[in-house]
Order: sequence, then structure tokens, then C-alpha cells
Amino acid sequence: MWIYLCSALVAALPLVVLTVKRLFPYLWADILYIRDLVRILLKFAWRRRRSVFFALDRFLEQTVTRPDKPFVVFENDVYTFASTDRTSNRVANALLAHPGYAAGDAVALFMPNEPAFIFTWLALAKLGSPVALLNYNIRTKSLLHCFNCSKARVLIAAAGLKEAVEDVLPSLREQGVLVLLMVQSCDTPGIQSFSDKVDQASDAAIPCSLRAHITYKSPAVYIYTSGTTGLPKAAVVNQNRLLIALAVLSANGVSSSDVIYLNLPLYHTAGFIIGFIGSIETGSTIILKRKFSASQFWDDCRKYNVTVIQYIGEVMRYLCSTPKKENDKDHKVRMAIGNGIRGEIWREFLNRFGNIQVKEFYASTEGNVGFVNYAGKIGALGRVNFVHRILFPYSLIKYDTERDEVIRGADGLCIEAPKGETGLLVSKITNIAPFVGYAQNEDQTERKRLRDVFKKGDLYFNSGDLMRIDKDNFIYFQDRVGDTFRWKGENVATTEVSDILTLTDCLKEANVYGVQVPGHEGRIGMAAVTVKEGAQFDGSKIYNHVVSYLPAYARPRFIRIKDVVELTGTFKQMKVKLVEENFDPGRIQDPLYILDDEHKSYIPLTAQIHSSIITGSTKL
Repeated sequence: MWIYLCSALVAALPLVVLTVKRLFPYLWADILYIRDLVRILLKFAWRRRRSVFFALDRFLEQTVTRPDKPFVVFENDVYTFASTDRTSNRVANALLAHPGYAAGDAVALFMPNEPAFIFTWLALAKLGSPVALLNYNIRTKSLLHCFNCSKARVLIAAAGLKEAVEDVLPSLREQGVLVLLMVQSCDTPGIQSFSDKVDQASDAAIPCSLRAHITYKSPAVYIYTSGTTGLPKAAVVNQNRLLIALAVLSANGVSSSDVIYLNLPLYHTAGFIIGFIGSIETGSTIILKRKFSASQFWDDCRKYNVTVIQYIGEVMRYLCSTPKKENDKDHKVRMAIGNGIRGEIWREFLNRFGNIQVKEFYASTEGNVGFVNYAGKIGALGRVNFVHRILFPYSLIKYDTERDEVIRGADGLCIEAPKGETGLLVSKITNIAPFVGYAQNEDQTERKRLRDVFKKGDLYFNSGDLMRIDKDNFIYFQDRVGDTFRWKGENVATTEVSDILTLTDCLKEANVYGVQVPGHEGRIGMAAVTVKEGAQFDGSKIYNHVVSYLPAYARPRFIRIKDVVELTGTFKQMKVKLVEENFDPGRIQDPLYILDDEHKSYIPLTAQIHSSIITGSTKL
């Protein structure tokens, strides 16, 4: 009987498997994800049980385990784990010998992507100094603002940024800041050469006692927000968060045998935490590039046998926009990890460049919640499950985009958005999921805290991101709060309109935003666009295109042609200045057009037409 029963069970097993797969198509992916999540938490807990263990300690372990393995490859230079360790020791000893620096002092790092950035950060970590990672593209007022946020006493800058430093030198000297430039000699008063001191310094190991004051709550780095809404804010990344961040690559299946292509800026989260810190945990080799280049990207991947690439923002679209080649699929890249890829670009990327596993995720520099699209659903930024929600309580709540505020019920509490509807992502602030905030900016920190969400006295982190969860528990990014505007009683998602505009033959890029019009409620759509090389702006074709794809309320009423669409260092579109300049031809030198239903075209926006809109003679 038992034989017959076992035979029946074996015979039924394929049917059971098929039934489970049909009813729960993502069950196996969920199980594997939960397994990996538990493994990461156990490793984190084990490390926390030790007296102290920071990201630096993992690097020091790697120097012992694999001293001769290449860690950083930059142009024609190769730096092993051991040589990187020794060079960082020289930087640290050179700093210790300087009378203007004391171990533990906050230091601002003003460097592009180059090995010296990595050496210097490791040196400062050995000395117990928190480091402000300054965007090397910022200048004058913004540079001073970012520097002052960190209360740094020292500025270490790359040689190529000397002029930018000189622009703010009077203010730095007034504050008594030690300014070091990575050059052999410098004759500018107030700026001291530093490379020569590093070359002469000892590579002896740095005593652990110099960082004995550090706790898990101590700031490790200050990473600045992109500044799409004004001056950058310095998000505090403490040692505990950096320790957790070690797992970001290993959790996605990256190992020591992988070669990581790092061309995103090291001053931002994607480059620093995912690319650099993540590689410390895995022991992978980093191919470091000065900056992103779509034309060199795949040639580099082939040259260095790259297996893992990073992306953010519009990077994937830039790659898909390059001229097609016969060897597009001739590479060893097996994984792309990042965030911000849109569904249609995702499909195009896979069709053109081959079967690359895309690991889309959601996270923010200062946020306390994240999602991973571990099931590979095209277009989704992540998948939600009960275990994740228990550990990191989050919710999507109803949000009024016109008033730019959360919607509360009669009891004063927030209202959870039903599945399938768009809502504001909020995450409960707990010991496991803390929100540290912004350095020297309690006002902005408080703005990100949301109180009395589901019960009086609770406290949540306001992500500022509008999301939607579908019936299969995949979560999708809809828009940023403030990037969604309301017109004619309807919400308009800027990213959706941008995507539609760039489908036209003549437009290369589009940055969509809402502008105010006197006498009208809400904001009307406007787009700053660039025209493809060799093409001309065709108002009639674009009119027909937007009419075909967009409802009347979502069609950009104004179009502004620019030479370039301004981006932040992390490839996010800048909107603040565009919104301020509105659609006034008296303030804007760029060509301006207005949608004209009578002519069925976008026609030039003249001062006369502008005046009639402002006075109310022309209704929109």
C-alpha cells in the first residue's frame, strides 16, 4: 500500500508543482529573497556582537585574505588590496604629521573619480574622521554651503579643482580651514600641496586607538542630495548604515570573481555605497572611470572583462541611444544593478545587449526603506512581501498633489491608499529602520518626518515618492512629490509626459514640469526639450503626437527648446530654475512655443501672446 501511495504522490508531484507555479508564480523567488534577507540580518547581527566592526574592518580583512588581488583598476594602473592599504596608510600618516589636522576632525573631500578618492577616504576612516563627499561640479555659493554643512576643518581637493577652490578661498581662510591640494607644489597663499607629503610619508599601519572613539551612531560620511529642489542637503550616513550597506552587492549575487564597472560619481550613494563599499564586502575588482561615457561603455566592458555594471537615472537610455553595432552582445556583462530604468528602455536594453540580469531597486540616501525587484518584473522597482513589511513597516498613503500634502481623515490620521492606487510612500522610523536626517539642517530633517500617521504619536519617514502596488505585489515608481502637478482637476505625471515626448522623431530629451498661470488654478504643463542632431523642431508633428498619446490636460502647453537638458551629477533633471522662469519670453532667450489647437501645431510664443495670457484675454 505504501508503495502505491508513494507512486501516486510521485506521479502527482509534477501536477502539484505546475499548480503552485500557476497560482503563486513568484513563490520561489520570494523564498530565495527571504532566505537571503535572513542571512544578511544574521551576518549583520554577528558583526554587531563584536566589540566594533565597521566597513573599514571588512576592507582590512580583505587585505589579509586576498592581498594581491586587483581592487581598483584605473586607466593603465592596477592597485591591489594590499597596495591600496599601503597607499591609504601614507595618506593617513601625512595627515597626522600636519599641524592643522587632528585625528577625528571632519574632512571634506573634493575630488572626481580617481584612485586618490578611494585612498583618501580609507585613510580618513583609519583616522576616525567623518568625510563630506563634495560634488566636484558645484561651485562658489553651493560649494561653500555644502562644505559648511559638515563642519569640516579640512578640505582635500584634486589638482584639477584648484580654480574652484580659489573661488571660495577667502571664506575658507576666514574660517581657518586647512586647504590641501593633491599636487607636488602650490604657490597660492592659503592652499598647501599634499601629494608631495604623501609620497614622503610612511606606509606603516595606523593605530586602531585613533578611531577608538567611533560608535555605530558616529557619522561616517555626509552624502549630499542632488539638489533638484534647491541647495543640496547633507544626509548623514552613520557607521551602522555603512555596515549594513556592505551587503548591497553580495545580496544580489555579486562575488569576488566579478568585475564591477564603476563610472558613476563616487560622491553620491550609487557610486560610493553600491560600487565602492559593496565591492569591499565582496572582494570584487573595481574598474574605475572618471565619468560616464556612452560611447566608451561597451568597449571598456570588453577590454576589462566586466561582469557587473551600475546604472542610475537616464544612463540606460543613453546606452540605448548610441549607434547600433554588430558586437553589441559581445561582452561578459551578466548583471546590471541600479535604479531609475523605465519599462520601455528596460526591454530595449535587453533586446539589444543580450540576456543581462537587471536588478532594479529602490532606495534613497537618507531614507529608511528600500525595495528590490528580485523577481525581474520589467518596469517594477521592487516587490513587497510580508516579511519585509514586518521588518521595515511601510505604507502608501493618500496624497493631495494640488495642495502638496497628505490626506487625513476626520480623526486626523492618514488614509492608506488601496492596492492599485497611487500613494505616498512612508516608512515607520524604528531602531531597525532609523532616520538620522541632514547635517546642520533640523528644519529639512523635520520636514521628512511625518507624525500621527496611523495612530497618535507614531513617527514615519516621508519619502516624497509616489508609488503604486499592483495585484501581484510589485511596486512601481509613479513620480516625485512636486514633480506631479494638477491641471484641470487632473494629476499629471511628469515622467509619463517626458516619455511620450521623446518618442517623437525630432526630440532627444524632455524635462516636463508645471508652471503657474495667473487666473488659473493648479499648474499647466511645460517642457524643456532638446532637438536631435540633424533634426528640426516640427511643431505640427509634435502637436499631432501629443494629441494622439495624451489627454488634453496632460499635453504640454508650452515648449522651450534648449541646447542641453540640465542634469544633476546623478543624472536627474533640474526643474527649479525652469519653473521660476515660467513661460515669459522676456526672461527666456531660448525659443518658446505654445500649443495652438486652431493651427494644430506648436507655434512661436510671442510677447503679444504671452501678454494676452497674463491679462486673461486668452484662456488656457
